Amino acid sequence: MGEMEQLRKEAESLKDDITAARKAVQDATLQDTVSGTAVVGRVQLKTRKTLRGHLAKIYAMHWSTDSKLCVSASQDGKLIVWDSYTTNKVNAIPLKSSWVMTCSYAPSGNMVACGGLDNMCSIYNLKGKDGNVKVMRELAAHTGYLSCCRFLSDAEIITSSGDCTCVLWDIETGTQKTVFIGHMGDCMSLGVSPDFKTFISGACDFTAKLWDIREGQCRQTFSGHESDINAIGFFPNGNAVITGSDDATCKLYDLRSDQELITYQDSSIMCGVTSIAPSFSGRLILAGYDDFNCNIWDSLKAERVGVLAGHDNRVSCIGVTADGMACCTGSWDSFLKIWN
Repeated sequence: MGEMEQLRKEAESLKDDITAARKAVQDATLQDTVSGTAVVGRVQLKTRKTLRGHLAKIYAMHWSTDSKLCVSASQDGKLIVWDSYTTNKVNAIPLKSSWVMTCSYAPSGNMVACGGLDNMCSIYNLKGKDGNVKVMRELAAHTGYLSCCRFLSDAEIITSSGDCTCVLWDIETGTQKTVFIGHMGDCMSLGVSPDFKTFISGACDFTAKLWDIREGQCRQTFSGHESDINAIGFFPNGNAVITGSDDATCKLYDLRSDQELITYQDSSIMCGVTSIAPSFSGRLILAGYDDFNCNIWDSLKAERVGVLAGHDNRVSCIGVTADGMACCTGSWDSFLKIWN
């Protein structure tokens, strides 16, 4: 055991060195830099549409790049593609496994994907020849549940899993191109950078990791949360990362300075963050919580500037459209709501 102890001590001292190095280059704080900026005024969004049709808890939703269509996954065993303008269902896809935890819309709009406790990522072609939506690929290699999936293109998709890994898949051949190993706990969510060159993952080891897709290596690791990271995403400019955790806080990390910049928390919020999304400019951060609400934060001042209240159960997912004109929340109450 002596050697293990030594190595553990060495690892701890290296971690302390990294922390010290980060501190040494921290020449300014976000709080000081934005001290002259006024807080955003009260943000009051109204429910414009309610998408009804799922019969059980909704676990995930994702917008298409056209800002009109969105896909949602529910444990009633259905993947529904919605037209958010008319609230009509464009497709209702019956799933082999009803235990879905994630869904994703391809940037091209040609495909959707989902996965969950079946440990598989199933890809559906929406633009089939006969108009029927069929399973195009089943990507199976994870040894744990599929927590999140995001398309890079019609040819590639990245998945995160409860087996502590993330995987880059070749959709055409159904094979793994790269396995990203490094997390010590279940990977809960992932976000792809705006330039599609890197992605970020959040896990139950309380850390977020930035991965280089081409190199297959972990570039940066961000700690600071005191519980599982459930939700993660890139700041719109790609230079920072937002995280949401079971410790009831959200955090903003800057990639270039390798620092935690700011924490979004309130003494009245005691429950975990389930989902997170930035506004089009990044000035607002929308976060869904276990207490049925979605809080809107001023990303620079860390003040709560609005609340989306309207669901009767946990808000499980949130997404902002690519054009920034609306956001959608999905909940365990089986409804999706479109706000602006």
